[in-house]
Amino acid sequence: MSSILQRVARRIRKRVRLTSHAASADAFLVSYPKSGRTWFRFILSHYFASVAGGCEPVDLRNMFSIVPNYDLDTVRGLPAFRFASGQIPKILVSHLDYRASRFLMRPVVMMVRDPRDVLVSAYFHATRHKHRFEGDIGAFIEDSAQGAPALIQYLNGWAGGLKRRRHTVLSYEDLSADPVMHTRRVLEFLGCKVDDASLQKAVHAGQFDAMQSRERVEGIPAHDYDRGDDESLRMRRGKAGGFLDYLSEKQADRILELCQTRLSEAAKHLLVPTGLDLRSR
Repeated sequence: MSSILQRVARRIRKRVRLTSHAASADAFLVSYPKSGRTWFRFILSHYFASVAGGCEPVDLRNMFSIVPNYDLDTVRGLPAFRFASGQIPKILVSHLDYRASRFLMRPVVMMVRDPRDVLVSAYFHATRHKHRFEGDIGAFIEDSAQGAPALIQYLNGWAGGLKRRRHTVLSYEDLSADPVMHTRRVLEFLGCKVDDASLQKAVHAGQFDAMQSRERVEGIPAHDYDRGDDESLRMRRGKAGGFLDYLSEKQADRILELCQTRLSEAAKHLLVPTGLDLRSR
C-alpha cells in the first residue's frame, strides 16, 4: 500500500474511532481557547472522582483521565479515560469548530467569556506560552488565525449548531461569581444527582490561587513553558474584566466593533451570560 493510501486509511480509522466515542458520550464540554475550560474541567474532575470513590487525588495531570479531551492522545485524550461505562458521565472536551458529523447530536455544555478577556488571554498564550505570534496586542486582535476574526468564526459556527441540540451555556463570569451554583446547574443538566459535600470540596479545590500554585509545580501535560512567568501560565490571572489592565480604550472598542458587526444574532445571544449584550434592540 502506498504511503498516501496508508495515511488515508489511518485518518479513516481515527475518524471511525472518534465517531464511536462521540456516539457513547454523555455530553461535550466545548469552548473557544482561553474561556476558562481548564478551571472548570478541574472542578468537574475533582467532583466526579469524589463521587466515584477510591481515586487518587486529582491534579492537573490526571484530571484528563476523568474528563478527557475529544482526541486520541494517550495522556490527555480518550485512551486515558479510566472509568467504566455508567460509573461517571463521559464528558468529552473540545476546542474544535462546530460540525454536526463531529459532535453528532450529543448534549453540549458551552463555555463562553467576554471576548476582550479571551483575546487578552489568547495573546499571552500565543506570545509567552506557545511562542507562535510576534507583534503587539493590537496586531493580534486583527490576526485572522488567532485574533478576533477566529473567535467570531468559532462563535458563529457553534451558535448555529446549538440550535439543533440540547445544550446549556456557562459563562466564565457566572462561574466566577458563584461557582457552586453554576457547577450544580451543569451537573443537573448532565442528569447527575448532586452530592453537596463533594461539590463544595471540588469548588474549594478549584480556587484560583490553589490551581495556580499547582500549575507552577505540576505544569500541564504536553506543554513546555516557563512556569515562573506569570503571563505564560494557563491559570494566568483568573479575573473577570481583567482586559482593562491590558487593552487601551481604542483596542477594547475595536474588539466590540468587530463582534457587533460580524457576530450573528444567535452568537451575540451566547455572550449575554458574560454581561456583554450586543443584540439588536
